[in-house]
Amino acid sequence: QVQLVESGGGLVQPGGSLRLSCAASARMFTIYPMNWYRQAPGKQRELVATITSGGTTNYAESVKGRFTISRDNAKKMVYLQMISLKAEDTAVYYCNIRSLDAWGQGTQVTVSS
Repeated sequence: QVQLVESGGGLVQPGGSLRLSCAASARMFTIYPMNWYRQAPGKQRELVATITSGGTTNYAESVKGRFTISRDNAKKMVYLQMISLKAEDTAVYYCNIRSLDAWGQGTQVTVSS
């Protein structure tokens, strides 16, 4: 059974930065594209960023230029570096492996002064 564990969330002021981490237990981790989703209160969960097994990345328009997804296959880790955070980035952030329908428990990011 795959386990995904997110960490790194917290309270940050607008314009600040955070780095989220996701630890995966999946065997053959390297073959899976990895995703970061987020869900704000009262809104649907949305895809924020994706990284393929080969390292190709894709981002939602709302975070392009501010968020960077990366992975360390040796450590089975996925990261989301977030800069220039805005209030509208406030959400619970989830790590995901879509093909396995695997989700972490989420980590709360709150951007507020």
